[in-house]
Parts: sequence; C-alpha cells; structure tokens
Amino acid sequence: MERPAWAPRSIDISVPSVSRMYDYYLGGSHNFEVDREAARRAMEFMPGLPKIMQANRAFMRRAVRYAAGQGIGQFLDIGSGIPTFGNVHEVAQAARPGARVVYVDHDPVAVAHSEAVLKGNDDAAVVAADLLKPREILRSPEVERLIDLNQPVALLLVAILHFVEDEDDPYGAVAELGEALAPGSLLVLTHASYEGVPLPPERAGGAVSVYQDIRNPLIMRSREEIARFFKGYDMVEPGLVAMPRWRPDTAPEDEDPYAFSGFAGVGRTA
Repeated sequence: MERPAWAPRSIDISVPSVSRMYDYYLGGSHNFEVDREAARRAMEFMPGLPKIMQANRAFMRRAVRYAAGQGIGQFLDIGSGIPTFGNVHEVAQAARPGARVVYVDHDPVAVAHSEAVLKGNDDAAVVAADLLKPREILRSPEVERLIDLNQPVALLLVAILHFVEDEDDPYGAVAELGEALAPGSLLVLTHASYEGVPLPPERAGGAVSVYQDIRNPLIMRSREEIARFFKGYDMVEPGLVAMPRWRPDTAPEDEDPYAFSGFAGVGRTA
C-alpha cells in the first residue's frame, strides 16, 4: 500500500483507526482503504452510522456556541480527531473572537492534520496525548500557554469515552480533569449507547463487534452509566438527552432516526 504524503511515517496504515473511520463517515479524505473497509462492515449492521456522526458534530457546534455565549473563551477538546469543516476553533473564534482552543489526540494523523490546519493561528494548538493521562495534558506547554485554569474552561469529551473500557477507569480520568477546572466551567460530552438506536440490540451489536475485531472496543453504556460522568456538575437544560434534542436549531422531528442514538449533555461546575 502506497503511503500518502500526509500520513506520518510512524503510523501503521494496514491497521484501521477509529479516528480515520470517523473521518470516512463524515465524508473526509484522510482515511485508507483498511479504514473504509472496516467502516463499511460496521455500516452493514448500522447503515445510519454517518447520520450519528453528523448529529454528533452538530451537537458539538451548538454546545461550543452555547459556551461562548456564556462568556467562556477557553476550550479544551480531548479526543478531537481529524479536522473537518466546522472545527471547535472555527466555531468558537467566530462566536467569540480571541477564543483559545487546545486540541488533544493520540492519533498521529489527527495531530499532524491539526497542526497543519492551525498553522498561523496563535490562539489554537494541538497536543499529542491520551485522555487517560490528564496530568500530561494539563501540564503540556500548549495548555499552559493557552488555557488559564483559574478561569472557566469548556472541556469537550465528544465521542471519545465510549472507546475507553471500564478497566481503564474513564470515570477517574474525567473526574481528575474536572478537579482542575475553575467554577463555571463546562463539561461537553457525547457517548454511544444502545438506547435510541432504531435497531434491535443484537443487530446493533454487529457493528460493535467490528470495533472489537479491530481492537478498538466500542463500549455502549446506558444512560445511567453515562450520567455518572457528570458527577459534581449541574446539568444544563435540557439535561442528558439524544443529540438532536439538546438545544436544537431545527425541529428534532425532522432528524433521521439514527441521529437519536446515544446521548449528549453539558454540565457546569459549581
């Protein structure tokens, strides 16, 4: 397989990547045939996967605009993925000029493309780090330069926690990050779940098994389990809901049924 110029030498292009599969679902071009094959296999069980990803991105943009409208000018996006149209820094800086954004991802392709997209933008940066190592993120030069933890921050954990198994303690990582945030900060979160999927669980489970096969397990938590991530936060109305129902721009009834798969919410620190 020929390695494209944009692919860092450090990555194995023969192994599927969840961030490149996500890029494929969204119609991006920074993915390989191995990613597309895995995504197509998942879509055989859940053909609406692209609709779920689109709803996820739409929620993220609404939540960023909400945060900016609440006076927040700092955004820490962990598990940011490969840049696509309508990134956090574009939405935040359009809504609040001068807003500062730090992206965090452990995928080399996501990091390399974020660096390219952010070139010349002094108010945004990317960190190569893992959600499960909060101290490394918070002590990184990029975060120390752009994020003042004594002021409110919007912490984005969008479509990432469902790739962290319970044995790796995602609740502990989220709590540690939250403890570093100033009062008035926001936690913006989406998470996959069998609840809301317009398919029998056993069929949706076929798509989950594809992620298991590529050694990136997709953990489908219940609404109650997802709500635990917001321990210590006051939920912003309308609470933890299906993505199209969180402060929608258009009537949720017009959305594709797959868009209601999983949950989204925003919490505020006291």
